[in-house]
Amino acid sequence: MKTFTKLALCTAVAAGFAILPSEVSAQKTMAYPEKCKSEGMKMDMSKMDMPSGGMPMGDMTDYQKASMDGMKGMHMNMMQGMMKKDADVSFVCGMIAHHMGAISMSEVELKYGDNDEAKQMAQKVIEAQKKEIEEMSKWVDQEVK
Repeated sequence: MKTFTKLALCTAVAAGFAILPSEVSAQKTMAYPEKCKSEGMKMDMSKMDMPSGGMPMGDMTDYQKASMDGMKGMHMNMMQGMMKKDADVSFVCGMIAHHMGAISMSEVELKYGDNDEAKQMAQKVIEAQKKEIEEMSKWVDQEVK
């Protein structure tokens, strides 16, 4: 594994992103473009043991576990996208991952939240971010060799 990739992975570990069973995830509904993935980072992150930010897993609520799972997916995809050598591709791939994270957070709100106004905001985020992900993914398909 290249040094920068190891550094990026260690940064994610140090930040405390948990690897948890997937419950709610934008990755289930939208796939991160293959052209955004960087060689050397195409690994199965679910097999890696990462800490949960100092919080014992048994003490986490279902909401917290689902949120952490979404953050893990977003951050790993963002790191892959940011490894691209072209600034434009790096930006667009990073934004796709960021938007997928926003969808994941919104899905968690819809599942676990109880405030109607917050749930309406979450639904608006999902609709807007999915549209933008589709636009950016088309750009990636056309522009990235």
